[in-house]
Amino acid sequence: AQLVESGGGLVQPGESLRLSCVTSGFIFNTYYMSWVRQAPGKGMEFVSSIYGDSSLTHYADSVQGRFTISRDNDKSTLYLQMNSLKPEDTARYTCVTGDARTYCSRGYCRKEAGYWGQGTQVTVSS
Repeated sequence: AQLVESGGGLVQPGESLRLSCVTSGFIFNTYYMSWVRQAPGKGMEFVSSIYGDSSLTHYADSVQGRFTISRDNDKSTLYLQMNSLKPEDTARYTCVTGDARTYCSRGYCRKEAGYWGQGTQVTVSS
């Protein structure tokens, strides 16, 4: 399986970014998909997840109301729209298969639980 993220960058507080994750090598629409992130010097944390048919979405409290996860099953692509970005959103964002709520906790995610991309860096700074 391949997962390739893009869309990261350097933005100022309050601005927006849209991350994309293009996937191949597995049946995308049958998988829950998630975004996780790791800030400098901190552990990995769940950000958001979405069910295969987009009928269910979940968000970490820290991003609820600011981030929106979506997917295009025809394009096997996962998205994360990030609005009202804050400096504390600075992290490397990685897309993963499965519902990361079930395998990420206390700053650690079990990587053997799914397929992982390489991540894309998001830096929020004035």
